[in-house]
Amino acid sequence: MARVETSSSRPYHLVIFGASGFTGQFVVEEVARTVSEGPKGNLKWAVAGRSKQKLEKVLEQAAGALSKPELRTEVDIIVADVEEPDSLAAMCKQAVIVLNCVGPYRFYGEPVVKACVENGAHHIDICGEPQFLEGMQFNYSSQAADKGVYIIGSCGFDSIPADMGVLYTRDQFKGTLTALESFLTVSSGPEGGCIHDGTWQSAIYGFADSHKLQSLRRKFNHKPLPTVGSKLKRRGTLFYSNEIQQYTVPFMGSDPSVVKRTQRFLAEEYQETPVQYGAYAGIGGIGSIIKLMFAGMMFWFLVKFSFGRNLLIKHPEFFSFGLFSKAGPTRKQMEASSFQFAFYGEGYAEGEDPSQGKPSSKIRTLVQGPECGYVATPIAMVQAALTILNESTALPKKQTATVATVQGFKHFFIFTM
Repeated sequence: MARVETSSSRPYHLVIFGASGFTGQFVVEEVARTVSEGPKGNLKWAVAGRSKQKLEKVLEQAAGALSKPELRTEVDIIVADVEEPDSLAAMCKQAVIVLNCVGPYRFYGEPVVKACVENGAHHIDICGEPQFLEGMQFNYSSQAADKGVYIIGSCGFDSIPADMGVLYTRDQFKGTLTALESFLTVSSGPEGGCIHDGTWQSAIYGFADSHKLQSLRRKFNHKPLPTVGSKLKRRGTLFYSNEIQQYTVPFMGSDPSVVKRTQRFLAEEYQETPVQYGAYAGIGGIGSIIKLMFAGMMFWFLVKFSFGRNLLIKHPEFFSFGLFSKAGPTRKQMEASSFQFAFYGEGYAEGEDPSQGKPSSKIRTLVQGPECGYVATPIAMVQAALTILNESTALPKKQTATVATVQGFKHFFIFTM
């Protein structure tokens, strides 16, 4: 069973590392909102990062935003730096769980994972970088298991809604669900919306190093997952989706990777039928297609070269047509934004043999939630941590791609048809 109790030497249930970063500041606010959901109604927590002054500013900001003046004095501050291993070790020794908000994870993530494993702290991140996620599994899974430590990736919008959406739909299906496609749509208010350029940087380096991910996957020596029922056909790179009534492209994030890892775990450890999965995202009408084509061509050309990557990083707004920015969205933009995942599944009714004939039954699940990156992500991350703290006896003995955060999933609106 995972160790989740605090002690005199490990006084904090949660330490938010990178609390002064763009996403970290909103994780701080979410933790402050949910202190009563901690063990016995009391969550002990601290913030951590390189600059004490910046961390004090974040707590001041949270105190004002939430009308909780006590945050200014009652939340402890830990100074820690990824380039100073001793400071990371000291931080991890004080935490039951480290909420790691420092990205891009391919550059700054592994020292934190290493320190958590070596010093007995569970680690949760909001990474959407498959190379990092699978690399940490390959490098630290055995050590983490020996220490009784959970290293849990993708506990934000990447990829709780997708992974839990697949599991939820499977559980609601009366029979054997064999294939599922998800369609993501994002809505914004009159002032529009954007994404902080930290995600842009992760995408740039992810595409540049895609060959390394393939090499890493070969090291696992996985057997192909069995295909049950009709094989799910992959859609094109651009198509009109009748499901969401707009033009659509394959989803480029970590969702397919995370879902497949979870399905592999369930098939290998529990002999459950793996669900085939395809992920897509709506982009809108003809105007959006034109923008995507120009942005895509520039991105694919520039990302291959060092000078090109530097240009992309330096000018995110220009090369993404305003989708990414160094400033990130305003609070007003976030309040007016939302997302919807539509899951369309098929399978075989109860009593039918999936090896015989085509699927006979269908199911549709809608998952709706608030703004993706800085509202839904902190909710999912914090609820993942609370799941470990409050439901430790229900955790799997071996790690899945993400923890099944039932509590966090309930924060979104779910409809099944």
